[in-house]
Amino acid sequence: MEVPPEHRGEHDVKVIGAGFGRTGTAALKAALEMLGQGPCYHMSVVIEEPHRIRQWLDIGEGRTPDWDEVFTGFQATLDWPAAAYWRELAGHHPDAKVILTVRDPQRWYDSVGATVFAGALAKGPPPPHRRVVRWLVARRAPDFALYPRMARATIVDRVFDGRVGDRAYAVEVFERHVAEVRATIPPDRLLVFDIREGWAPLCEFLAVPVPAEPFPRVNERAAFRRGRFGRQLRLILLGR
Repeated sequence: MEVPPEHRGEHDVKVIGAGFGRTGTAALKAALEMLGQGPCYHMSVVIEEPHRIRQWLDIGEGRTPDWDEVFTGFQATLDWPAAAYWRELAGHHPDAKVILTVRDPQRWYDSVGATVFAGALAKGPPPPHRRVVRWLVARRAPDFALYPRMARATIVDRVFDGRVGDRAYAVEVFERHVAEVRATIPPDRLLVFDIREGWAPLCEFLAVPVPAEPFPRVNERAAFRRGRFGRQLRLILLGR
């Protein structure tokens, strides 16, 4: 997602998403941009612009982050990897509102296990065709080839202590995370949001009118898998 010229050079993040991936962050991204709160940073932006993977890898491996550089041109940020640094971002942008997206923890794990964590949960070596695809992606788009290492440093190890395959532990982390955000962010700055609630609580929180259009629904599991194949094909053919 290219930042429009009128937003380049800006680094005033107004909305920080503290919710884990697969809690409706893609739908919320679309909703915020419909409400004029965009551009909105999201893992999809990192994947579409692979040079950003190196930024997050540096952060995940302990280098001092330049948050203004990372989020230049964006008014909001949602989803991992940024959500793994919600404390730091809330402190860096003290006037920003915080949205904690939530869902049933067991359904969340079902979803994240089938999508975001699928590679980490896979048993045994990948089949030959996947090894070929990975080799081609690494040759054509070396930044994107760093994605698994970045995801491990910023999410798998940082948030889940490497235990994404332990369902009970991952669900415990999810529930503890929700409690910590609630306890840390003042109530007048925080919206705990289930996207099934639709426009009303979100618009009231942001003090904006409710749109006439339905609340967006995006990024279901099938779309996630189709999108992954399309990204890999684009990287192999175009190198970006």
